[in-house]
Amino acid sequence: MSTNPPTFKKTKKPNAISTTNACKLCKPLGACLAFKGIEGAVPYLHGSQGCATYMRRYIISHYNEPIDIASSSLSEKHAVYGGGPNLKLGLTNVAAKYRPALIGIATTCLTETIGDDVAMYLRQYAEDTKGSVGLPTFVNVSTPSYSGTHMEGFHAAIREVVAQLSEGGPRSETVNVLPGFVSSADFRLLHEIMADFGLDATLLPDLSETMDGPALLEYEKIQQGGTPLADIKAMGRARATIEFGPTLGAMRTGGDVLAEKFATPLHRIGMPVGIRETDVFFHLLEELSGRPMPEKYAKQRGRLVDAYVDGHKYVFGKRAVIYGEEDLVVGLSSFLTEIGVQPVLCASGSTSGRLTEAIARVTGDTLAEQPQVFEGMDFYEIDEMAAQMDIDLVVGHSKGYPLAKKLNIPLIRVGFPIHDRIGGQRILHLGYSGAQQLFDTVTNALIEKKQNDSPVGYFYM
Repeated sequence: MSTNPPTFKKTKKPNAISTTNACKLCKPLGACLAFKGIEGAVPYLHGSQGCATYMRRYIISHYNEPIDIASSSLSEKHAVYGGGPNLKLGLTNVAAKYRPALIGIATTCLTETIGDDVAMYLRQYAEDTKGSVGLPTFVNVSTPSYSGTHMEGFHAAIREVVAQLSEGGPRSETVNVLPGFVSSADFRLLHEIMADFGLDATLLPDLSETMDGPALLEYEKIQQGGTPLADIKAMGRARATIEFGPTLGAMRTGGDVLAEKFATPLHRIGMPVGIRETDVFFHLLEELSGRPMPEKYAKQRGRLVDAYVDGHKYVFGKRAVIYGEEDLVVGLSSFLTEIGVQPVLCASGSTSGRLTEAIARVTGDTLAEQPQVFEGMDFYEIDEMAAQMDIDLVVGHSKGYPLAKKLNIPLIRVGFPIHDRIGGQRILHLGYSGAQQLFDTVTNALIEKKQNDSPVGYFYM
């Protein structure tokens, strides 16, 4: 282990005059997925029909599950005269056809640009429909794509759900968990972990079932599952909130709202990817539950350490490019560093201003060479920089496939979107079991690459 303080390379980004292939997605897309993690909810985009169609197609390609996203379907006329009438008509139609418990309304670039006041429209709609029976709850969030990424839209939606629905009162024994944008399999794992520690937990959102459900004989307009509205209302009475995301301090989050409005203690930790960050999570759960780590997780950790030893000779010294959502990039940097892989470039399309600091926290005392870290990156820039580096693998979602193919190196598919393979929603990233799957995937990809490059190959390890 290096005893010298970490040094950071300051490398200038490649010259570019425009966004060529953004390393991010639309802000309202993230909000739609957050709303899909609420029981009985329908996401609703106040904007043109094209936005909803694009986002449905993109989400379906990852989850391989149906998803309906309603739209105000604004046209050129509404861009001039305002979209209020269409919004109100659309809400009435969605309420009648879907019978949702909640409609989550996210704005788009069009309605933000023309200055539609959605909160005012909703107040008018409430007055117009006073006395009506069966109307859902409404939550609205501002999500213009030109001001952020899909991750910012996701967290903004969670913040507004908490701010507009949660209530205070006598403290309960419940623990709020705000995991961020993770896979359906990760949500199921978190439910299991919290139950094994004996903790009554409210996960917001909860995509464990809504975006990875069983085959059904009849189509459901709204999929089963998601965080119940009653549990969301009770979040202000919880005794603690756990929020994953070391770069989230740059924006106001659901955890911040709960802390400010209801004095709910907030524990913001890194995404538990790999042993180091999972240890932090489990130590926190031991404190909150008053229980030691259950034996099954101690054994998982032990098997993971054994796997690290077994596979060390295959991964040590390899060099990787990592990209994607900032908090996942931080977790993956921690994981790769602890298995002996050198992150050489860490990139994200987000611009929290905290990515470099967060990566230094999980790698700074281990790596002799600090990775180059960039926010607000474009894939054109990532490709141009990676081509000048000696790298062995690419770690991120499917949009890195052209780079991996060009360099003839493995792509380790993680995060969102995975749209060129089946099972993106079932990739485990979190906990010791998630690290075990990631380690096996990384190690086997490197072994396969070595076999394929050899004129004779080998089949016995």
